[in-house]
Amino acid sequence: MATADSSVILSAPIVPTLRKMTIPMIFGMIFLMLFNLVDTFFISMLGTEPLAAISFTFPVTFTVISLAIGLGIGTSAVIATALGAQSTNQARFDGGVALVISAVMVLALSAVGYLFTEEIFLLLGAKAHLIEIIEQYMHIWFLASVLLVTPMIGNAVLRANGDTKTPSIVMGCSGLVNAILDPILIFGFGPIDAMGVQGAAIASAISWILGVAAILYILTRQRNLVTLRCPSQSFAVATRKILKIGLPAAGANMLTPIAMAVMTAIVANFGAPAVAAFGVGSRIESIASLVVLALSMTLPPFISQNFGAGKHERVRSAYQQTLKFVMVWQFAIYLLLLMVAPFIAAAFADEQQVSDLIQLFIYVLPLSYGLQGVIILTNSSFNAIHKPMNALILSIVRLFVFYVPIAYLGSLLADLTGLFVGAALGNLFTAVIAYYWFSRGLQCTEVKTQELTP
Repeated sequence: MATADSSVILSAPIVPTLRKMTIPMIFGMIFLMLFNLVDTFFISMLGTEPLAAISFTFPVTFTVISLAIGLGIGTSAVIATALGAQSTNQARFDGGVALVISAVMVLALSAVGYLFTEEIFLLLGAKAHLIEIIEQYMHIWFLASVLLVTPMIGNAVLRANGDTKTPSIVMGCSGLVNAILDPILIFGFGPIDAMGVQGAAIASAISWILGVAAILYILTRQRNLVTLRCPSQSFAVATRKILKIGLPAAGANMLTPIAMAVMTAIVANFGAPAVAAFGVGSRIESIASLVVLALSMTLPPFISQNFGAGKHERVRSAYQQTLKFVMVWQFAIYLLLLMVAPFIAAAFADEQQVSDLIQLFIYVLPLSYGLQGVIILTNSSFNAIHKPMNALILSIVRLFVFYVPIAYLGSLLADLTGLFVGAALGNLFTAVIAYYWFSRGLQCTEVKTQELTP
């Protein structure tokens, strides 16, 4: 099992340790991203309108997922820091509390979404004739959302303990189940009637149920990594620790779908084909950035444990070496996307206009994915050293000072081409700020530690 215990994380060579932790996560992320891409692919076969309808759901579903991601970040940071300080029982209790509060909070947010589905999507710019399709998908998705959050938090507990193989297996199995069920439920098979977009939502819910069963068995019966009993800490104290990091992290993550909603509304001005192409492009972005996303899950536990043990130089080295790798890797991915762009467009679009716009997206925006990786990893590193407000501010600056405003200005000057170029420039400006801010903040932390050391 790809488990990196505290002694390895705190003392072993940095690059091999991060590589050992990250490679299993990459395979898990491939299946997780294919989970969403498979949905998009099969729904695209229903026509442009269903594809456009589902594209409108991305910002909303990602808002709920962002809350779960934020709580997972808080969970991982708190547990990993406790493990670095050799407080094992406290770490187990933090994990149990995280599972409970995340389920409650996601249920509350999804309930609001369920009750106001029509109003939300009309505000996002969806046309009235698309609302019925959107509701068919989202009503089931909202009801099943708690089944999504539990495996996400459970995986955060495992990663905080240095185990990245098990989360990748859980994610991979869920993605495989979804891929098998999608065409059966969307188009029908044998005695099963075709359900359209509703079938895609049901397929997701079934795959999440299996994920919940697997993760709870692993955490409680197999590994004994969570508990709701701890004589040295109350439920309220553990909740405050997790939410202190988790809520700002969730807020930072929620800004992304809010910005995506604004971007979708801007793109909607160019018609349904543009929205459909933008939705496909967003899914491509997830796949193209999967190594960055995997690192954003494995770098924070490494940083948190070393930060908790006072090993700041290992934190700095891990951060810098990871960013160098990401810049080179993402440029190679961009070159690959340039070569396969026509084939990707043909796979996801029947209409020539949609195909052309998908290729336009690929030619421009992925060039900045390395810079976007710098931003993502800096955000996760801020959370790992318990500076969640820095991560939140960085997200605000990126999305609402640079990304959206410059993209909007670009759309006014050069239509969709200008929008994509503007978004790429937003990533550039924010990446520069992110790198110098984290490096400076870590240096200040080191100086304060040295001053307090006798």
